[in-house]
Amino acid sequence: MTQEIIIRFLLAALWGGVVGAEREYRSKSAGFRTMIMISMGSCFFTMMSMYIGAGNSPDRIASNIVTGIGFLGAGVIFRGDNRVNGITTAATIWAVAAVGMGIGCGQYWTSACASLLILIVLTLLPYAEKMIDNWNQFKTYTVQCDYTTEQVKRIEAVFNNFKLKYNLVSQVKDGNKLTMQWSVQGHASKHRQLTDILMNDPSVNKFEC
Repeated sequence: MTQEIIIRFLLAALWGGVVGAEREYRSKSAGFRTMIMISMGSCFFTMMSMYIGAGNSPDRIASNIVTGIGFLGAGVIFRGDNRVNGITTAATIWAVAAVGMGIGCGQYWTSACASLLILIVLTLLPYAEKMIDNWNQFKTYTVQCDYTTEQVKRIEAVFNNFKLKYNLVSQVKDGNKLTMQWSVQGHASKHRQLTDILMNDPSVNKFEC
């Protein structure tokens, strides 16, 4: 029995550490040590749940791991510039906790497969994600220029030339200055060309993207 407990803890540390090493390599907030602790903690809670509730409710403690791990995952999610960061790390915490639970109840092969799949998703899919993002990027453009009645149409004509989808979010007139903001969608290469044109446009006083 003691040997079985030690094996479970070691496996939990191993598979949690494998995933944690990848997170550490990418300098994420939940890295090597954190993932090991999450996996081992989930494993221990699951074993204690089985021992304490044996025969009646073996899921008494284990069922609360999912709820508890949600608070830990929420701690790594934060809002950055124009996007929310940390969701992948939070999902990884949730998945590693499930791996630890699997090891805690003796499902070694299932837990190993889950860990390897988590690692594949974290290491290989970012390349596919980057390709998709290049094909369909969303950006917000802010342009300030001298006010004329044709400025909006002139800028939008540039968007149309690059076959970009766009939506005028706001336009503010301050004295003789007009500030416009667009939400623009399209291929990354089109965004780069558009940026070059607007940054070198002599009629544009201020440009942000």
